[in-house]
Amino acid sequence: MTVRDADPNRLTPHFTLAELTISATAARKSIRNTPTTTALPVLRRTAQRMEEVRALLGGRPIVVTSGYRSEAVNRLVGGSKTSAHMTGHAVDFTCPGFGTPAQIAAHLARHLKGFDQIIEEFGQWVHIGFGPGQRGQKLTARKVAGRIVYKPGIADA
Repeated sequence: MTVRDADPNRLTPHFTLAELTISATAARKSIRNTPTTTALPVLRRTAQRMEEVRALLGGRPIVVTSGYRSEAVNRLVGGSKTSAHMTGHAVDFTCPGFGTPAQIAAHLARHLKGFDQIIEEFGQWVHIGFGPGQRGQKLTARKVAGRIVYKPGIADA
């Protein structure tokens, strides 16, 4: 057994609980972003799915910018009231070694199976959801006149 295997924070070979619960907003506002007991097993499954994503991106490192969000954190960041982040089913990320968020989202949209949503958001990151809906949605999000507008497909890939 290696030290890495013994780490209770490690969910999978490349993803930790700390990584999937990171929140700059929570840190800035001194709010705990501790997952519920219901969200913990979901986060483990989400980390396993993110291993699939990493493999599809050539094994390149992924930078998680948002994973699990407590209700308070979700409210502060302006997340949807039904956000998959609150259940541990969603991750926002980049993979600089692979390409732009649009390139990442387009590649995953072509090759990843069994997802709920892939959204290229604002040219800044990719949102991926593994919720129970498995809708297979492929969207692009942009701000237009101060509102978020979702368009079908992955733009600018």
